[in-house]
Amino acid sequence: MAIRDVLMRGDLALTPSEEKIVRLLLTDYPTSGLGTASSLARRAGVSDPTVVRLVVKLGYEGFPDFQAKLLAEVEARLHSPLLMMETKRQSGSSDSAVLAYLDSVTTALQKATAATPVQTYERAARLLMEAKGEILLVGGRFSRHIAGMLAGYLVQFRTGVRDLGVLSPQSFDTLADLGRRDVLVVFDYRRYQFDVMAYARQAAALDVRILLFTDQWLSPISDLAEVTIVSPLEVASPYDTLAPAIAQMEALTAQIVSTLGGDARARIERIEKVRHANAVTLDSDAEGSGMRKTSGPRKIPGPKAAKQDEKA
Repeated sequence: MAIRDVLMRGDLALTPSEEKIVRLLLTDYPTSGLGTASSLARRAGVSDPTVVRLVVKLGYEGFPDFQAKLLAEVEARLHSPLLMMETKRQSGSSDSAVLAYLDSVTTALQKATAATPVQTYERAARLLMEAKGEILLVGGRFSRHIAGMLAGYLVQFRTGVRDLGVLSPQSFDTLADLGRRDVLVVFDYRRYQFDVMAYARQAAALDVRILLFTDQWLSPISDLAEVTIVSPLEVASPYDTLAPAIAQMEALTAQIVSTLGGDARARIERIEKVRHANAVTLDSDAEGSGMRKTSGPRKIPGPKAAKQDEKA
């Protein structure tokens, strides 16, 4: 269990002095616990023995044990592919590496099922579909692609959906028009990006409601989020997997679809008519483009058949 989760346990019986320490630890987590026990006590306005009693009550052997686990957690949050390259290097053939990786992704997907309660997805779906203003989506270097996928789904169900893509100075200009009617969806996984965190913090200051997709170490944005969906990341590779995050995004989409009303269904029908009229997909009736509607799958002609068609 992450130390943040331990500090937030509802069954803890804390004294007023211990509450001060916990509040300080959570306010500036995790850096607030990286100093000495004396400095933590001084900042919280309590005695040194109070700090020691608290960490023992939390289940640690003492402050050094508490701090060692906190440091390990911080290190895990900041791991780069380069740091993990040697520790996760696969031995043997390339086939074994592939199978080991796919097996580890399967395990990560199973963990994702238990990482976030079903009720959280229900809350997230209501947050998105009941928002009176805009839905904005943003993500990091890789996770922004998942944000774009979710935007592609949401635009079929409602208006006012905007994928911010790669954040630029112009992207931050959008903050000028945001407020409590709007929702920001953030995908932020370790190593958390400064620009994504900055945009989320400024949006939160404007009372924008935040839905966060993040990892088990929790992005700093979790302190601002109204709803948080957690995904395991670690697999048999130096690179974290986003497969569980994609599955969770699609699970949220499935939850939304299960609750769609008549207006949303009518919008999907209108979009499909527009796509059909413009021959967007293969199943469109695009006369003049050489495509023919058939009752079954159409076979793609080979070179000989194509030449015979030309002669005919």
